[in-house]
Amino acid sequence: MGLLDVIREVVNHSSILTSLTEIDGFIWGPPLLTLLIGTGLFYTFRLGFIQINRLPLALKYVIGSRKAEKGSQGDISSFGALSTALAATVGTGNIVGVATAIKTGGPGALFWMWIAAFFGMATMYAECLLSVKYRTFDENGQVSGGPMYYIKNGLADRSYSGLLSKMFAVFGIFVGCMGIGTFAQMNAIVDSAKITFDIPVIYTGAVVTVFVFLVIIGGIRSIAKVAQVVVPFMAIAYVLGSVLILLLNLDQVPSAISLVFRSAFSRTAATGGFLGASIMMAIQFGVARGVFSNEAGLGSTPIAAAAARVKSPVKQGLISMTATFFDTIIVCSMTGMVLIISGSWKGELAGAYMTNYAYSSVLENIGTYVVGIGLMFFAFTTILGWNYYAERCTEFLFGVKAILPFKFVYILMVSMGAFLTLDIIWVLADIFNGLMAVPNLIALIALRKIVISETKNYFDEMKKES
Repeated sequence: MGLLDVIREVVNHSSILTSLTEIDGFIWGPPLLTLLIGTGLFYTFRLGFIQINRLPLALKYVIGSRKAEKGSQGDISSFGALSTALAATVGTGNIVGVATAIKTGGPGALFWMWIAAFFGMATMYAECLLSVKYRTFDENGQVSGGPMYYIKNGLADRSYSGLLSKMFAVFGIFVGCMGIGTFAQMNAIVDSAKITFDIPVIYTGAVVTVFVFLVIIGGIRSIAKVAQVVVPFMAIAYVLGSVLILLLNLDQVPSAISLVFRSAFSRTAATGGFLGASIMMAIQFGVARGVFSNEAGLGSTPIAAAAARVKSPVKQGLISMTATFFDTIIVCSMTGMVLIISGSWKGELAGAYMTNYAYSSVLENIGTYVVGIGLMFFAFTTILGWNYYAERCTEFLFGVKAILPFKFVYILMVSMGAFLTLDIIWVLADIFNGLMAVPNLIALIALRKIVISETKNYFDEMKKES
């Protein structure tokens, strides 16, 4: 038995997986689900359904956000910040995450992903607004922002602000190194390379690790440059491939949508590897995978938003809000509908193999390439985005001197992701996601008056100018 086989045996031991699954079920129980959806509900109503009424304005801002605003501070343009955020969110969650959600929670899980995304847009707006408002600069002159700063500075008069901000930063590092940022993405890349091009895992892992190193050494500007090119191109290509499949099976779309809604509120019965899902499973896996995909409420996207060269916190909040719309309402929906129409969710396949089968069953070889190549690029950019998030958390806790050592640790964790199995990867990701979300959501509730006041003042001024 080689060294790699020993590593697999240790990390994938069944008793470890069982224990982690129990922890995951506890963390993603009713309290966290209530806090997550409840925060989105609160901001949705208090901000007058901002995700609907202000979405056209937000999309208008996105179109004009490529250039940094004159007289503004920051490291990158608003579009660069949005691209970095999308680089971190549009990844395995959209392809593998949707597959695991529907596989475990049934088609109804897709409905709960939509619900989480809809209310999550209001949450995303609030957290990115606060991130810009309370951002600061580190010793190197680079922007530092995100929940750890709006907790520390926005709640400076609260005794718990110091502890809460440090908790967020610690969990943020764990999510980056052992959750969304590394294991899930690398595993998806090596699986896709194996499925699509029959490239051995160790070769793919080595090449990806080298490329990650070359990009992240350049910092946020380097990451943003790659993201602004790769993300829009691959997202459009993936969506077009998905739309083509749906058009070829247009007669099945109504029944698939009906199944999603029916399954969201009833136990799902199916054949093959799927034995049935309760309503609670549909909600739990739908919301958890929805958060994994769009990261609304998690507190990660605000870290990228803080780097935007923009004057108004409200404007950046609106721009960042569209990330959830693009990620879940559009891309995840495409994947979910194809999985349901193809019937692949009923079989024995899981993860990337399940999605690959769904697309290739309709588009044959083209479908394999759409999923395989798309997943590899999406996952690669997610690794880059999460390096920046975890790096900022590291800087918050240990200062700028810790950034370079952290990057080498991060690269090591990326390489390890190639040798873990799918089950343990997603359980670890869910656990750390939930832990990271808690301090952020508490802060969003505590700072609600600031968000509401900033929003009101911005739109009042807009009315006066018009």
